[in-house]
Amino acid sequence: MALPVRTNFKHLSRFIQKFNSPKRLLCAVTRAENKAPPGVGRVFSGIQPTGVPHLGNYLGALENWVALQNQYPSVLYSIVDLHAITQPQDPTQLRSSILDMTANLLACGIDPERVILFQQSQVSEHAELHWILGCLTSMARLQHLPQWKMKSKQKSEGSVGLYTYPVLQAADILLYKSTLVPVGEDQVQHLELTKDLARVFNHRYGELFPEPVALLSSTKKIRSLRDPSVKMSKSDPQAMATITITDSPDKIALKIRRSVTDFNSEVTFDPETRPGVSNLVTIHAAMAMISLEEAVSQAKGLDTGEYKKMVTEAVVQRLTPIREEIERLKKDPAHLEGVLAQGTCRARELAAPVLREVRQRVGLC
Repeated sequence: MALPVRTNFKHLSRFIQKFNSPKRLLCAVTRAENKAPPGVGRVFSGIQPTGVPHLGNYLGALENWVALQNQYPSVLYSIVDLHAITQPQDPTQLRSSILDMTANLLACGIDPERVILFQQSQVSEHAELHWILGCLTSMARLQHLPQWKMKSKQKSEGSVGLYTYPVLQAADILLYKSTLVPVGEDQVQHLELTKDLARVFNHRYGELFPEPVALLSSTKKIRSLRDPSVKMSKSDPQAMATITITDSPDKIALKIRRSVTDFNSEVTFDPETRPGVSNLVTIHAAMAMISLEEAVSQAKGLDTGEYKKMVTEAVVQRLTPIREEIERLKKDPAHLEGVLAQGTCRARELAAPVLREVRQRVGLC
């Protein structure tokens, strides 16, 4: 029996209408490998319950997720807690973070009536398909993936989980026969692994899995406010480098005011020679839902100090209703647990028959 879901949809509807125009939503997925027209195919994506999403996550992923739920009839979004434990996690904090991430997603506009929003570890089929696909994956293939190279260097010894998590990512996608996967540019090679594994399985055991297509957000990558040569990151040790979606207006103003620019006071967009100012233009354009050209035009006659105030206003206007909704939702953990429980039941209904067929074809039953 489905659990009751009590979402303040009136609030979310007002938020989406005010801050996410249909034009903006449609533009969010225009730059894509998209070979399927809207309304065709199944969308799958996941997010780790580690830390609060930052501005780059919101513009590069979550805003795109909201757009996709309005364009496709079958959409699954997973809080991928199994991926999170590839790095050490405090158990109590992890349990809390899973609910916090649920609140974050709902507040950003994810509608559990339109999508299946669920906790990855509660659908055991993910782990079993991961093992089966891992038996079809060579070590050499995994060693060439950039995420393993980067993350293993950060630790004296990378874990087996960190090494094989791209296979789990492939299992996440293929388990639902997903055809469309919104990803960041740094995850495109992992999606290629998913395609390869679909081909290998289909060749060996018969046609079963479609090859998924990457959907890339049209929003340019958001850079660190303190070092615009790198992207904004949850793990950045500099507190002033990253704007989170729960930051107060005062915090946002302080971080933007202290953002790195250069000695030229004019506002222009030139990422190669003026990365700091260009990053502010990118943020302004994305949050104000205007083009880069229009953002520069609006800054005409302003120096960078004055322009930072304009950028701050655009960011605060977009994030304030999200922050307020997160605070409201976090006061009702039972509701958040109910949303995940309902999503998990719906995900299992899709996953179970696929894994059953996989097991039969492999010879496990």
